Amino acid sequence: MSIRIDPKLCVGCGACIEACPGNLIKRGANGKAVLKRPEECWGCASCLKECRFKAASYFLGADIGGCGALMQIEKVGDVAHWIIRIAGRAPIDIPVDRRSANKY
Repeated sequence: MSIRIDPKLCVGCGACIEACPGNLIKRGANGKAVLKRPEECWGCASCLKECRFKAASYFLGADIGGCGALMQIEKVGDVAHWIIRIAGRAPIDIPVDRRSANKY
């Protein structure tokens, strides 16, 4: 898995830069977020959780069964929706209630 940041959707707010525990996301020349070395990404999803503009997404490659899908997180109240988008298919929504996500 690796993170992708869509420069068309990034507004340069810096939330993902602050959230990245590995300090891997930097501000590019255009002021927008850039992940220069995706192979070093830990896959923690901190940037996805903080990006309100849907610019950050996981790339789920075929090597892990992802068929080249992209996954993003959309927060609605206490529910985080893990949205998986595969070309030519309807999005898959996996809702996670953050209040009870770690109770098991």
